[in-house]
Amino acid sequence: MIRAVFLRTSCLLLLLSIVACAPRVEPAGPSIQSPAMAAQSFVMADAAVLPFQRWGNELAPPKAILLALHGFNDYSNAYDAPAKYWAAQGIMTYAYDQRGFGQAPNRGLWPGSETLRRDLTEIVTLLRHRHPGIPLVLIGESMGGAVCLTALTSDDPPDVDRTILSAPAVWGKQVLPLYMKAPFWFFAHTIPWLEVRPRVDIQPSDNIEMLRALGRDPLIIKRTRIDAAWGLLNLMTDAHDAGARLDKPTLILFGLKEELIPEQARQGFLAKLPASNGKSWALREYEDGYHMLMRDLNAEPVWQDIADFILDDTVQSSFADGS
Repeated sequence: MIRAVFLRTSCLLLLLSIVACAPRVEPAGPSIQSPAMAAQSFVMADAAVLPFQRWGNELAPPKAILLALHGFNDYSNAYDAPAKYWAAQGIMTYAYDQRGFGQAPNRGLWPGSETLRRDLTEIVTLLRHRHPGIPLVLIGESMGGAVCLTALTSDDPPDVDRTILSAPAVWGKQVLPLYMKAPFWFFAHTIPWLEVRPRVDIQPSDNIEMLRALGRDPLIIKRTRIDAAWGLLNLMTDAHDAGARLDKPTLILFGLKEELIPEQARQGFLAKLPASNGKSWALREYEDGYHMLMRDLNAEPVWQDIADFILDDTVQSSFADGS
């Protein structure tokens, strides 16, 4: 009898501790204004300020507008080198710090996938108003690619003309081994505040000097809360299946030396895409490419492939007729 009461009490205490330690999410607050674009930031409907960087020739009208989303623990400066390259070809790039990253609010805390998508859609609307009549293209790297994927296939997709996904984060629960998934869930719901460092045996790029510079950059998050990583996993799970609903021209980029997104996850994602008839997507793979394709030592061919896709006037029509 005493033992049974003890066991029940222990189970109840464990349950309460799990509930009390649920993963922390810092979503957008209530809407109090219309979204706006300031000189160096996008101001969201809840008044959150998301800083952006812009690259382009201010003296000539751009041929295209590119809205760029960075990866997990990164920030807008991820696009500094490629955006300067694209600017020389008439492409104006905007890259903003997503909530929880860089200089955006609630640094280090997961904002929730829905908030990330809503911010993206609001910013696209602002850029449409700022640059009417100019093609608007979306690019996302890693986590940014997952945000783009899930936003584009949502009930309220952003109004863009075409999209580039560079090493999109699609390592979802569908392909995550149980021996990783179970403890991940447990720790995210018991010690969500615990901060961990990334694995050192994974090589994200062959550009070692660039990686060292990231290590010195104070705006790069070096230690990740477990609940933030859990939020990323949930986003990647949604992104893994979202490709099946792609209906806008999309260029997908992967490096064959990719070490962050496992082969099983990549192939599972690609297998779910619509039939490869040229109507909705195209794939480019780079023999010497790593996860951070746009910052690898041999990044220039990647930059040029992206520029060609953005500026090719035949893309929209060729995707539409399947040619």
